[in-house]
Amino acid sequence: PGYFPTFSELPHPVPFNLFDPFGFSKNASPEKKAKGLLAEVNNGRLAMIGLMGFLSEAKVPGSVPALANVGIRPYAGEVM
Repeated sequence: PGYFPTFSELPHPVPFNLFDPFGFSKNASPEKKAKGLLAEVNNGRLAMIGLMGFLSEAKVPGSVPALANVGIRPYAGEVM
C-alpha cells in the first residue's frame, strides 16, 4: 500500500511501527492484506461521511433529519 517509515532511525526506542503495529498481518497472504487495506479505506470513507453529516447538521439545523433531535448545538464558525 505504499511506504510506511519505521522508527528504527530515531535515537530513542519506540515499541511499534506505523503500519501493523502489533504484527497481526505479519504472516498474512497478499490477498488478505489487500482485503484488509480495502476495508480500512472503506471505513475511513464512512467516517468522513459521518463527520460531514454532523458538520452539516451543526451548520444548518434540520439539514440531517436523523440528527435533528439529537441536540447538536449550532456551529457559528467556518467549516472549511
